[in-house]
Amino acid sequence: MGFLADALSRVKPSATIAMTQKARELKASGVDVISLSVGEPDFDTPDHIKEAAIDAIRRGETKYPPVSGINPLREAIVKKFKRENGLDYKVSQTIVGTGGKHVIYNALLATLNPGDEVVIPRPYWVSYPEMVILCGGTPVFAETDMAHDFKLQPEELERVITGKTKWIILNSPSNPSGAAYTRDEMKKITDVLMRHPQVWVLTDDMYEHLTYGDFEFVTPAQVEPGLYERTLTMNGVSKAYAMTGWRIGYAAGPEQLIKAMDFVQGQQTSGASSISQWAAVAALDGTQEHLARFKAAFQERRDLVVSMLNQTNGLKCPVPEGAFYVYPSCAELIGKTTETGKTIGSDQDFVTELLQAEGVAAVHGSAFGLGPNLRISYATSNKTLEEACRRIQRFCGSLR
Repeated sequence: MGFLADALSRVKPSATIAMTQKARELKASGVDVISLSVGEPDFDTPDHIKEAAIDAIRRGETKYPPVSGINPLREAIVKKFKRENGLDYKVSQTIVGTGGKHVIYNALLATLNPGDEVVIPRPYWVSYPEMVILCGGTPVFAETDMAHDFKLQPEELERVITGKTKWIILNSPSNPSGAAYTRDEMKKITDVLMRHPQVWVLTDDMYEHLTYGDFEFVTPAQVEPGLYERTLTMNGVSKAYAMTGWRIGYAAGPEQLIKAMDFVQGQQTSGASSISQWAAVAALDGTQEHLARFKAAFQERRDLVVSMLNQTNGLKCPVPEGAFYVYPSCAELIGKTTETGKTIGSDQDFVTELLQAEGVAAVHGSAFGLGPNLRISYATSNKTLEEACRRIQRFCGSLR
């Protein structure tokens, strides 16, 4: 009988963390590495948010916080959902966790029983299926394709729902593809869900504020009020406020579910960092003027990367509506040979050889459930992105 839990043998390590760590190790050994593998804004946390945290420290806000979050933050969350999404929640319908991943995990842990299925569209954020498995559920994958910009089609959703389906996880804008659903596209998805009252919706809106052009963000319960009583709307301050290290995620949903998540969290981590929570109050309640600057920079970077990748031999890169990732296909390069004689047999081979040959770290698409693609984060400077894309062009051009 083994010492470690059997569940660990069914769970894969995070490919994004693994590739980022590999890039760090190469860099530390003196290799000139450009890492495009991490999902983290390169901007600093806005000053007014940092000042709010410093003020909280000076006021002595350093004791254990309530499990579900400090009241000022939960009130700020209520105001945010009303102001930005037209959703009405009470404070008792909100919860704060140590990052968005923590909130999702607790929702699944509080609701899944063996045999319960969770629908996850491919490509997906690497942690979704692994969290489902750790919580005793079964991930069921819904297919998407580049022809539909990696967006779930209603017919495919209808096909994968069964009597065992308990949740669907939606992520718009998406990590890894950057795809985001228009109101009409989201309505077609919610229309299917209205026909299946046993299915709950867990929507990951972490990239809500990072959409480009005149794209209008929508969230499922906003588009279809009939789903309000079975939707958990998750968000956080990591991406839009450049607060990845502060570790604050939050959600709102039916009170019964929030109470169950509070129960789990109370025996697991208790409340999130008190100082980070006060910083998050300033993020949600304070000025939002930095968002326009972030969005303008990210849109310029997106356009630069999409243009250069589409000029690269063997790559095809769609234009994403949001987040800070592109998800190009490298299908035309599978079967080619590198200058050192290695065959590119998969997208994992592609990113491995790219890192070795040119020092550019990206993540293979099969880690997100859909290949042969790669995920490239453009959350870094234009100069760095230009150099990275030149290296990618050189590598692709060298394949025979």
